Amino acid sequence: MYSLTLKSLLNKVQPIKGFVYESVRFSPIVPDAIEVAVVPRVGSTAQCSGCGEHGPTYDHLHTRTWVMTPLWIFALALVYTLRRVDCATCGVLVEKVPWATGKHSLCDGFRLFLAHWARKLSWEEVALSFGVSWADVYASIQWVVAYGLKHRTLENIQAVGIDEICVRVGRVFWVLVYQIDAHLVRLLWVGHDRTADTLLAGLNQLGDSVCAGIRYVCTDMWGPYFAPIRQRLSGALHILDRFHIRQQLNKAVDDVRKSEARALAEAGLKPQLKKLRWALLKNRKNWTAKERKRMRQLETSGLASIRAYWLVAAFEHFWSYVSPTWAGKFLDGWCQRVRRSRLAPLKKVAATLTAHREILLNYFRARKAFSSGVVEGLNNKVKLTFRKSYGFRTDKAREIALYHVLGKLPEPQLTHRFF
Repeated sequence: MYSLTLKSLLNKVQPIKGFVYESVRFSPIVPDAIEVAVVPRVGSTAQCSGCGEHGPTYDHLHTRTWVMTPLWIFALALVYTLRRVDCATCGVLVEKVPWATGKHSLCDGFRLFLAHWARKLSWEEVALSFGVSWADVYASIQWVVAYGLKHRTLENIQAVGIDEICVRVGRVFWVLVYQIDAHLVRLLWVGHDRTADTLLAGLNQLGDSVCAGIRYVCTDMWGPYFAPIRQRLSGALHILDRFHIRQQLNKAVDDVRKSEARALAEAGLKPQLKKLRWALLKNRKNWTAKERKRMRQLETSGLASIRAYWLVAAFEHFWSYVSPTWAGKFLDGWCQRVRRSRLAPLKKVAATLTAHREILLNYFRARKAFSSGVVEGLNNKVKLTFRKSYGFRTDKAREIALYHVLGKLPEPQLTHRFF
């Protein structure tokens, strides 16, 4: 009867061309660890780590150990005495081995295994779960991301979303450029600031061919974005983010409420707006029974906050149009009503919308096919990634984590997988 051994399993999941698994034993030094000795196959020659050509053995180095993916409760390690190759092209160099890259002490398969788990858990939890250091997890992810960025293809990109996100205390913002096509949503680039020069550098890094192929770009109304977009994405339809427009309108209503509540308190009048903040920021369909009753009572009160709320509620009809012509007529009429309302915060927003009128109407010219809603969803994943950080002390680590989770990067091709 065929006897299944650990060497048989290793030959199945991780065959190593030019080498053989010689012996398996429990480690005499490390408890609950298994050592697998590897030797060169008879007649095989060493491969130069510089040019990849095979050559005669010059001499041997000290014996090294590489950590593999654990087996049940046992740590698994490869033990091998490295050869130096007398290469005709590169001179004397250490040989290239198929199970590990560079000087790292983990096998490539284990590094890819750790990188996969790091998408699900925090890096610290991955390190504790698999008996490695946080630095080992970081180095594994860094290796996978570097490979992915080098080998990814930037083709058929027609729609991008550009937004900024606060990455740490002190209001430090980064610019993120996403691909938001129907067939692929991913992070394309990270910039460590939110200035015009930063975004311009990012678009330049994507390349002329990529920028020329972009047909739609979604952003909020952050001013520094506009000049780089006009310069590098002149052929794209610029669409403003519906979410941020709603955010500005809500902020205007809240400013009106705060100002009016303060004025009522200073005049010694009844605080009619008490506990109405969230009702004034909601869609009326989401009011509770108590909020609905309060708003009905104040409907004819003439309060500025109530007028501001209904003006903003009326603006939602703007997004229901199909024709950019009729949407533009509605926008002009709404802004005219706001200018006569004597509500300064809303008048400020109306002036902004008027200034960006043509870009607002691009949403309808694009047949409502693109918006920044998907960008906001990706931003939530960015925040989740930072919340799971547990050890991110540098911006470089944060950037690598974002590419790892959101970049949808290609991964190193190995002869085996443990998942």
